[in-house]
Amino acid sequence: MTLHLGRDICSHLVTAEQREWLITNGIGGYGCGTVAGLLTRHYHGLLVAALQPPLGRTLLVTKLDETVLYDNETYALATNRWADASVSPQGYRCLERFALEGTIPTWTYALGDALLIKQIWMEQGSNTTYLRYHLSRGSGPGRLSITALVNYRDHHHTTQGKGWVMEVDALENDHPRGVKVIAFEGATPFYLMADGGLCTPTHAWYEGYDLAVERHRGITPHDDHLHCATFRAKLAVGQSLMLVATTAAPDTVQWAGALERQQAHDRHCIEDWYAQAPARRAPPWVEQLVLAADQFIVARPVVGEANSKTVIAGYPWFGDWGRDTMIALPGLTVATGRPSLARPILRTFAQYLDQGMLPNLFPEAGTAPEYNTVDAALWFVEAIRVYVAATQDRALLKALFPALVEVVRWHQQGTRYHIHLDDDGLIYAGQPGVQLTWMDAKIGDWVITPRIGKPIEINALWYNALLSLAQFSEALGQPSDDYRLLAEQTRQGLQRFWSDYLGYCYDVIDGPDGDDPSLRPNQIFAVALPGLSPWPQPSSQTSLRSHRPIFSPQRQKAVVDRVAQALLTSYGLRSLSPHHPDYAGHYGGDPVQRDSHYHQGPVWGWLMGPFVQAHWQVYQDPVAARSFLAPLADHLLSGCIGNLNEIFDGDMPHDPRGTFAQAWTVAELLRAWCLLEQAPGPKSMQYHRDSRHRGHH
Repeated sequence: MTLHLGRDICSHLVTAEQREWLITNGIGGYGCGTVAGLLTRHYHGLLVAALQPPLGRTLLVTKLDETVLYDNETYALATNRWADASVSPQGYRCLERFALEGTIPTWTYALGDALLIKQIWMEQGSNTTYLRYHLSRGSGPGRLSITALVNYRDHHHTTQGKGWVMEVDALENDHPRGVKVIAFEGATPFYLMADGGLCTPTHAWYEGYDLAVERHRGITPHDDHLHCATFRAKLAVGQSLMLVATTAAPDTVQWAGALERQQAHDRHCIEDWYAQAPARRAPPWVEQLVLAADQFIVARPVVGEANSKTVIAGYPWFGDWGRDTMIALPGLTVATGRPSLARPILRTFAQYLDQGMLPNLFPEAGTAPEYNTVDAALWFVEAIRVYVAATQDRALLKALFPALVEVVRWHQQGTRYHIHLDDDGLIYAGQPGVQLTWMDAKIGDWVITPRIGKPIEINALWYNALLSLAQFSEALGQPSDDYRLLAEQTRQGLQRFWSDYLGYCYDVIDGPDGDDPSLRPNQIFAVALPGLSPWPQPSSQTSLRSHRPIFSPQRQKAVVDRVAQALLTSYGLRSLSPHHPDYAGHYGGDPVQRDSHYHQGPVWGWLMGPFVQAHWQVYQDPVAARSFLAPLADHLLSGCIGNLNEIFDGDMPHDPRGTFAQAWTVAELLRAWCLLEQAPGPKSMQYHRDSRHRGHH
């Protein structure tokens, strides 16, 4: 699987710096940058190590600035923008092609009649980044000089290097050529090494790198990095030079076969996916999603749990979040043909259940998990349902069942933040100053979208969870009638969300100010959740049996149509109708501006999954439903190459914003494609004749 860009993109700074790349190591560490080689974020670097996996992420090696002497001409391949807005050097002009080969970013530089190819990847399970330079074409040798720039800071921060002296020492003769860097006393040592040529240690701060994206985000836009060494090597045509940046001891680095190991890792991901459905015929972009999905699943050490896993919610800045993990899990594991990866994740998170709640966030500082989420535990139930339906793993279901019973019991009796089951069968949640739903932006004590009361998606999830508990009970030979009775009471209560006057559902009812008529996408879950509609499931005792959808077919269609008309865009659903007075069509500015707009109009890519599913369930037209996925498939070439953004501007042209690689966006697009893959229904786009989907066109 290869995605590639030509000179029309790569050799123009305005387009090349807007496209980024990502590499990951399976333990939370990563590397990222722009296709142009220009730093635009303080997260950009070749080695951002997870020093306390999967967190403690620290920028160690920022970039390598290359110069090539070939045929008596000097070619600077690096690109840097400085605080005075100058761009020097301008190596992007030499960039003939950029390709993502599997998960391996690859640059091809044209130097007269020579071609120099650079590849970057990480060792799985290690804070180790490899770079390989290969002179693939030419009429003579080239001389490569590489300036190595390093740092040692939290990946969220910036550096002012003046007066900071790091310890930089040449490695002894029995090691590959390179340096050992100790940033300060007590810091983790790291190494830069090459398998040939010469290495000269040095110590010089380069000040004033200008970071354009951080300026747009209202954050300090300047950064400093230390030139710690210069590597030099002569490359004949057909010859390669490999460099490694690592926290591992030099004698443990496995140089031999490093590239082949990463290529094999990518190949196995794709093979597992096709093994799930041997007759499958998928477009290349879907294969790329399978590879992207793998980048979010990482190890999380947990006492007493071997091979424990978690999900990084988004690169470059998110850690592992309970809600995001559970929403993304079906798409990242079951849809990719690797449901076995879900098992340790479910077991790991089960250990953190407390008072019927899952933590929203595992803080990077290692402090106690935060339990300010009303829906994470309900998504946990849904993730288990999908996993068990795919695997028939009754052993895990039996092990987790008591915890799920406790989830229901705590919601019935009441738990944190006034979360409780009301007399109408609906879940009430919230108190001033706390954000509990996925619309969770907060500035100081100001919760932007508090949604105190009875949010619609929470109660759709509650209904889904009760049906699932009934299903689990029957599979394990336990009584299920109480869960079914509770579910029917909830279904009746959910009718209160429908408004004949509005023609769609209230977003929240029984709030401090009454019922909230804001047109938001959350109502789509009352149609889309798998447990709520007759979606084809594997034949098993763990498939949902008899149940009743929340709404009548007419109301389901009305919800889908209204959401499509007002909220649908090419890349997902707007978080608020453009006709609402609080709508914000552009996401940018300082943290206060951004957070205040986060759920007030920006488009969320992950919502395309439930929308597509709901659309199919209403119209029974898989071709039409699948057509909504095409723009996000195109986006694989326009943001972070091979990955999908978290959010987009609500206004056209819907520029990408937020994290450039988001787990639940990838997961939901992949899950939706797989669900539609074999869906029965007419092969047409009949729905256009009786529904006006203005938001998409």
